[in-house]
Amino acid sequence: MYLEHFGLSEPPFRITPVTVFFFSGANRGEILDALIYSISEVEGIIKVSGEVGSGKTMLCRMLLEKLPEHVEAIYLANPSLSREEMLYAIADGLGLNINGERVGIIMQNIQNKLEEKAREGKRIVVLVDEAHAMPPETLEELRLLYNLQVGNAKLLQIVLFGQPELNAKLDQPNMRQLKDRIAHHFHMQPLSRNILENYLMFRMRAAGYHGPNIFSQGAIKLIASASNGLMRRVNILADKSLLAAFVDDTYYIKPEHVQAALRDSELNPSASRFGNKLLLGGAAAAVLLVGFAAWWIFDKPQTSLQQTQGKSTVLSSTASPAAAPDAAQPDNADAALSAVAAVQTIAPPPATTKPPAKPASNPARGQEAKAEKAAPATLPVPVAHSTVEQTILFDQRLEAGKQLLAQKKSVASIQLYYNETVNPERIEGFLRRAEKLGVLSKIYLLPAKLGGRNGMRVIYGAYPSVEAAHEAVKDLPARYKKAFATSTYIF
Repeated sequence: MYLEHFGLSEPPFRITPVTVFFFSGANRGEILDALIYSISEVEGIIKVSGEVGSGKTMLCRMLLEKLPEHVEAIYLANPSLSREEMLYAIADGLGLNINGERVGIIMQNIQNKLEEKAREGKRIVVLVDEAHAMPPETLEELRLLYNLQVGNAKLLQIVLFGQPELNAKLDQPNMRQLKDRIAHHFHMQPLSRNILENYLMFRMRAAGYHGPNIFSQGAIKLIASASNGLMRRVNILADKSLLAAFVDDTYYIKPEHVQAALRDSELNPSASRFGNKLLLGGAAAAVLLVGFAAWWIFDKPQTSLQQTQGKSTVLSSTASPAAAPDAAQPDNADAALSAVAAVQTIAPPPATTKPPAKPASNPARGQEAKAEKAAPATLPVPVAHSTVEQTILFDQRLEAGKQLLAQKKSVASIQLYYNETVNPERIEGFLRRAEKLGVLSKIYLLPAKLGGRNGMRVIYGAYPSVEAAHEAVKDLPARYKKAFATSTYIF
């Protein structure tokens, strides 16, 4: 209905998994790369967990398209299979005709076929979607299949995609043998607010949209609050918001359009489940929150002077009136890094911008008045800075990152965030706060190609395995847990 109105070739926010709409942000791209590597090169069962609507099925479909040619996949979309039904499904995926055979014969035929595939240089992987709903006896049968091997080589690889309930099921005593064979675990993080805007516009452009950003900061904030960062909820709200804007004959999505979508979807803005747990923590959590607030208030003036002198004039002249209120008061400085970096890339104001007022005739300000008069009428006067002083920590941690890669002693790290552009002064502010937290030595900067541009990854710690990095997430500073949608970064 609204496709022509917005210049779209297809619905951008359908909830059916379509791989052209796969979003690689919020650790999805990293998990996809890690899965391909693990399936192709490493042994051990793999587990991918995530909340309802976090995009597990989309990731699974994307994996099916990206697997190397020597890897053949068997996709089990229906997990509610008995042990015999699961064996029949795998046998069918291998091209075997074993109708009416008993379990022992089926297992033997499967093993013979897997050995044949191994001799051909093929690797077989079974992808189980919604694995949390698979009966325990069927999961146990999968473990037995995984045990099949020729010499030292496993004949079958297994990837389990499931909701967090899968973790609880694997914690049961009768599942300990399967759990011990899980070598890699990846968790799909919800979309953080600073990534949500990128996600919304990525889907719009994948559907054929070519115009400017149409989601106001207020609308994005409301969608983030109501969806808790879960992609399926985001898609539902964004789709209905587009419809509300179409009915309103406008091309700009405002908070009132999201409110209409909320009423139609019976979704209400609420704190994330992580925030709810924090609130339920009692007096101890309250003390921590008050302490954090006090720390941030007293820390902010120290960093804002250096940052504002060089950037405030640029931000005030480039940010649009609609975006300025939200950009001026981010949730916290760390979570706003990516958003501020994006604002800085906006083009300068048009020539119609009102020139600065003529300075008053004051002898004491003679030199300042000359400098202002000499500046272009439509651009602010930049304040001189000592780049060496402002980026000393940036240079130090960038060199530390290069040394970490050169040593090749570590396998994985925790990625806090990444920027698609390199902005040393902004990252310097983050590093100063890390120094005050006492964790600067654990922060590394890694140059990266992101979206075809020179970007920067900010990672935390260096660990001997993916599992160790995953476990270390729980020991992150509370501020980082709240501000970042972390992911496991594999060197």
